[in-house]
Amino acid sequence: MYSVVGIRFKKAGKIYYFDPGDLEIEKNSFVIVETARGIEYGQVVIGKKTVEEEDVVLPLKKVIRVATDEDALHVEKNKTDAEEAFSICLEKIHSHGLDMKLVDVEYTFDRNKIIFYFTADGRVDFRELVKDLAAVFRTRIELRQIGVRDEAKMLGGIGPCGRVLCCSTFLGDFEPVSIKMAKDQNLSLNPAKISGLCGRLMCCLKYENDNYETGKHELPDIGSQVMTTNGVGKVVGLNILERKVQVELDDGSVEEFPLYDVVEVEGELEF
Repeated sequence: MYSVVGIRFKKAGKIYYFDPGDLEIEKNSFVIVETARGIEYGQVVIGKKTVEEEDVVLPLKKVIRVATDEDALHVEKNKTDAEEAFSICLEKIHSHGLDMKLVDVEYTFDRNKIIFYFTADGRVDFRELVKDLAAVFRTRIELRQIGVRDEAKMLGGIGPCGRVLCCSTFLGDFEPVSIKMAKDQNLSLNPAKISGLCGRLMCCLKYENDNYETGKHELPDIGSQVMTTNGVGKVVGLNILERKVQVELDDGSVEEFPLYDVVEVEGELEF
C-alpha cells in the first residue's frame, strides 16, 4: 500500500499520483513537484489516500513542497510570457513557410523549457524553426504535434448540445469511441450529427454505451419468438433504456411489453 495524493497540472488534465511524505496537504491546495518535464506547479484534486501497488507507477515521486503566493505569481508571469512566445512563434512559422497550426504555448514552472503545441496534416521539418526559437528564448525548445481532439481540449468551445466541451471541462483522458456505439443507440449515422467540434465522433457516445451493451444482452433479439402476457409473438423493436420489447402478436397488432413480461421461446411460430 502507498500513501498518495492526486495532482492535476491542467484543467481537465490527467491526474498523477505523488508521494505526499510528511507534508500536510489538503485537497484543492497547490503544490510543487518534480516531473519528467522538470519542476511543475499543480493542484491537488485527490486528497491523501492509500492505494495498491498496481495503481501507481513506481518509483513514486515525492511532493517537494506546498506552493506559496510567490509561486502563484510566478505561474501567472509564465502564462503572460507564453502569450508573447505564441506571437513570436507564429511569425517564425510564417517566415519559414511551414504548413502547421500553432495551438498553444506553455512554459514549465522552472522555465527550463518552452513547449509549443501544434497540429499538422503530416510530418513537419521544424529543425530550423527550433534553432530560431532557441536563439530568441535562450532555453530548451520542444515542439509537440498533437491531434485534433487534443486541440479541442486545449482551446475549448461549445458543443452541439449547447454545453462547454466535455474534454475541456472534466474528461482527463480520451476513451476510444466507435461508430458501433452510435448504431447500438439507434442514433443517426450522419457524421454532422454525431461528430464534435474536433471532427471526431463525440466522446459522449461512450457515456451510455455500457448500459446499451448490458441491455442488448438482457433483451431478446429482433425477430426472435417470445411469449407475452397477451400471447405469442415476434420481436419487432427494442427500447433498450427502458428495457421494453415491442412485439407483433399473432393478430397482427404491435404492443410494447416490459422485459419481465416477455419470455423467449424456441422454434418457429406461424402468423
